[in-house]
Amino acid sequence: MEIACLDLEGVLVPEIWIDFANRTGIEELKATTRDIPDYDVLMKQRLALLKQHGLKLQDIEAVIADISPLDGAIDFINWLRERFQVVILSDTFYEFSAPLMKQLGWPTLLCHKLEVDAEGNVVDYHIRQKDPKRTSVKAFHGLNYRVIAAGDSYNDTTMLSEAETGILFHAPQNVKDEFPQFQAVDTFADLKQAFIDASVRDLSLD
Repeated sequence: MEIACLDLEGVLVPEIWIDFANRTGIEELKATTRDIPDYDVLMKQRLALLKQHGLKLQDIEAVIADISPLDGAIDFINWLRERFQVVILSDTFYEFSAPLMKQLGWPTLLCHKLEVDAEGNVVDYHIRQKDPKRTSVKAFHGLNYRVIAAGDSYNDTTMLSEAETGILFHAPQNVKDEFPQFQAVDTFADLKQAFIDASVRDLSLD
């Protein structure tokens, strides 16, 4: 049996922090795991910027309410769900995810949690576990699943390495250059074909 594991931002939906940066005009908030491999460094930078500019969770939620999945993402995940168990392994936060998960048909999501004070200030974050994407794939292996995984950033590469097949999707050139062992595709049609090729089942006739 096989499980498809996907990153969320950059694969199925736009990068939330980039949209938030565009809305607020704070250029430093455009940094993502495509740019800064150390997630703790990245999140501490984000929290400091939110505090500096007096921005609260509700300000981020207002931006997320206007975000739609990438063109073709809904059709792709619907195609995928008919053929695989599908799990989203993301470094987003449950406080952000509900509007996006609703549009994607409520796939299973494993991510992190924010700590928010009574005034709505984001004061800290709590990761689900150390190296959560790789650990999740290892857990699926313990349940005797094969895993095909797709992601776009540095923080996805341990998941891609642990999976039977790892695919870079919409990845920036710097990530492609540093991880040439992974197939890199840029369209949902090519991503679909990559899953067909990686599966031990014949999906080409589906």
